[in-house]
Amino acid sequence: MKTAAIIVSAGKGHRFPGEKKKQFLYLAGKPILSRTLDSFEASPLIDFIHLVVGHEDMDYAMGEIVDPYGYRKVSRIVPGGELRQDSVRKGIDSLPPEVGIVAIHDGVRPFVTREMIEGSIQRARQVKAVVVAVPVKETIKLVGTDQAVVRTLDRASLWQIQTPQTFQLDVFREALRKATEDGFIGTDDASLVERIGVKVYILQGSYSNIKITTPEDLVFAYNLMDAEKSVRREAP
Repeated sequence: MKTAAIIVSAGKGHRFPGEKKKQFLYLAGKPILSRTLDSFEASPLIDFIHLVVGHEDMDYAMGEIVDPYGYRKVSRIVPGGELRQDSVRKGIDSLPPEVGIVAIHDGVRPFVTREMIEGSIQRARQVKAVVVAVPVKETIKLVGTDQAVVRTLDRASLWQIQTPQTFQLDVFREALRKATEDGFIGTDDASLVERIGVKVYILQGSYSNIKITTPEDLVFAYNLMDAEKSVRREAP
């Protein structure tokens, strides 16, 4: 049973100023998307990677990301769709028949680790569907349309969902088929699986596994990298 990673990086990057999309911006001398790919390329549990980008970015992704950094596991570059879910579907449709497990990951989460990737794959082999997540640290309140607080939610049972989200492929294909048939658009990949009655399990990730969606996130990413360098320098 082969395992594929689908790296979804077809976003338009409207929250960032300038012409370059956020996934192609440099983070400490290397494109964000490249830093994301590094951990998947390095994992022995990943057999190949399908990279989903905007149709207009396919040549750029090959010429500026895949070829220069030597990603031998990137076997396909797939044109994305209008919505993220459309891009995921195109990535899924591009997979060869020998794939049994698929790990879906945001191209702008560059701090993903091999431990997260491999832990989610190993767990998905057992339980069908796994998402990386972290416990919510702040108090969360449910708010009505009039901006009044309805109630305070129990933080002990709340988790902030990240990626990778990893599935047995036949399960996710069925979830995607049903969502397409019903016109359902999920807020994440796992929500498609939940609605067909398959249990989704949590694998604890890291608070550093951030998604870079705003300029403030990029500043935080630089701070994370600086902090990691300081820790390595101070280690005995």
